[in-house]
Amino acid sequence: MPYKENPKTKGSGVICAIPQKGTCPINCDHCFFQTGRSFLEPLDENTPNMPPLEEAEGRIVRVNDGNDSNYRRPQVIERTAKYTDKFFNTSILTDIQGFPGPVVLTINPGRMTDERFHQLPFPPKNLMFVRIRVNTWNLDMVRQAVEYYSRREVPIVLTFMAYHDEESIPAGVPRADYVHRKRTSNEYWAISTDAWRRVMEEFQDNKWVYSCSKIEGERGTSACSRCGNCIREYFNTKERLRA
Repeated sequence: MPYKENPKTKGSGVICAIPQKGTCPINCDHCFFQTGRSFLEPLDENTPNMPPLEEAEGRIVRVNDGNDSNYRRPQVIERTAKYTDKFFNTSILTDIQGFPGPVVLTINPGRMTDERFHQLPFPPKNLMFVRIRVNTWNLDMVRQAVEYYSRREVPIVLTFMAYHDEESIPAGVPRADYVHRKRTSNEYWAISTDAWRRVMEEFQDNKWVYSCSKIEGERGTSACSRCGNCIREYFNTKERLRA
């Protein structure tokens, strides 16, 4: 089947690969990949989704922009061995240091999102960064996670959640914090620029914390081409592994 490029990463220097077929076993709420809104729908017909070598050349391959790299892990590693530059995405703690390249770990996947996070006491050298799923009502947990990983000198990328329906936003959350807007291809209830700034101001003096988007909200863009976190931390990790 022909390769389908993720419109979010287009023009960024990052190209995406999904080696497995079908849905992800983690089944995170509001994950774009398997809520019927993915650019790869229907998933059973359009996965695996692997870029040809000529398209991957000179780019960094993001392994599993959908699904999880620890799901059917041997298959994932075997099918991506042909790519020179690649990093793996997972939310499962299994043998992170055993991946043949840098790894991005989502530390509060699924039902953990608003309550707790994975704690790695000794982060492996190939841990590229930790990714935290963020909204305006889980900030107590986010603060704890930022403190935990900052002390271990691990880069942290805050990924702001978006919701398909307004009812997913708890009562009591100021409605000005979320606006109905288009993100890449689909419309969501997503964080406003003012609310995003309020969150990021808390961490403005923390050199380990970044936002997944240069500016989030209706005054910004979620396009990876305006961000650069993955490219910067990929090469930082490669240099650390070289040393």
